Amino acid sequence: MVQPQSLRSQQHATLRAVIRRCRTEKAHATPVVVFDLDGTLMDNRPRTLAILREFADRCRTRDASLAERLERAQMGELEYLLSDSLERMGAHRHSLVEEMHGFWRDRFFADPHLVHDVALPGAVDFARACHDAGALLVYLTGRDLPMMGTGTFQSLRDLGFPIGLAGTELVLKPDAAMPDEAFKRDVAPQLARLGHVIAAFDNEPGNCNVMLAHYPDAQVVFVDTQRMPGGPELDPGVHVVRDFHTG
Repeated sequence: MVQPQSLRSQQHATLRAVIRRCRTEKAHATPVVVFDLDGTLMDNRPRTLAILREFADRCRTRDASLAERLERAQMGELEYLLSDSLERMGAHRHSLVEEMHGFWRDRFFADPHLVHDVALPGAVDFARACHDAGALLVYLTGRDLPMMGTGTFQSLRDLGFPIGLAGTELVLKPDAAMPDEAFKRDVAPQLARLGHVIAAFDNEPGNCNVMLAHYPDAQVVFVDTQRMPGGPELDPGVHVVRDFHTG
């Protein structure tokens, strides 16, 4: 979707202001920029497409038409929830849906398939610019450490994000069963131990609202990609961008 010129200009101004603030704040304290991953820095829809195509190979002898439909799936058809994606593709009433959900779940939340994720437009360059300007980057993700820690580190590295360097931190859930918003609500106040939180980016309104409540002088930014259905209203003090292009 093409943004109106006014919205693009607002996005560019917001992102450039974060980079400028990284430069000015480092004279007084360590500037901290917090990034969520899925739906924020990264698009995980290619991960789901890869899994659906693997399932297509698995079910081809049982239902060739379903296999063909899954193979034809495009990123634009994928919703936040797999159930909504299958409904949009006309596969939600199929006898293999329950098996498909389990197949997807076992692979989506595990290291090997993270290789399919791609960076949001401009995300790598923006993260590098913040890091080069003196910021400590905190990748604060709802992914869990036991099942997704290694793959997450490798994915960040392979996509070109600063990671494994001085001035970077990767923070993951200790337990996959812990709700993402509860995890981030618990971690948010601890981020002040690392420096001065000047900006935070997330694709969930609830997480943005939590960060703004803890850091009211920070530029908290909602990345308008995909989000969990039924989330809270976005605090009016939160900025909005669609990607990380700065101009």
